[in-house]
Amino acid sequence: MLAEKYAERIHKIFSKYPDKRSAVMPLLYVAQEEFGWVSPEAIEEVAVLCEIDPTQVKSIAGFYTMYSEKPKGKYWLQVCTDFPCALRGADQFHEALLQHLGIEEGGTTEDGMFTVEHVMCLAACDKAPMLQCNFHYVENLDMDKMKALLDQWRADAKDSAAD
Repeated sequence: MLAEKYAERIHKIFSKYPDKRSAVMPLLYVAQEEFGWVSPEAIEEVAVLCEIDPTQVKSIAGFYTMYSEKPKGKYWLQVCTDFPCALRGADQFHEALLQHLGIEEGGTTEDGMFTVEHVMCLAACDKAPMLQCNFHYVENLDMDKMKALLDQWRADAKDSAAD
């Protein structure tokens, strides 16, 4: 599936590396973008593309936190709660976000829109509370700003579904 749908992109990725196995991580990103997570089927396909054993691909996907091996919401919200961010209110922000969405840590909203997880160190301590949404930083948050973002992301998802 990936090889057909993203043939040009995959070709560009392979052209950057002298050895196909070196392209595992960028190909895992392609799979995660397509499916919202790195499924067992995606691991198999990346292994075939890179001409390596699937267990090698799975070990890479399992080691790095930027890959998810289970389905997530359309918006994957990773709130930094490391000590410096905690000093700036990240723990309370994280709890308020979970409460607002009606989910527990690591949970996904019933509509499949949002998954919230706490993470350690996103390297933006001076801008906490902050989070990473689908690998894009959102900084200097409070719950009023967060509620507005949640509403915007829901509207964006509705608009893209209508297209």
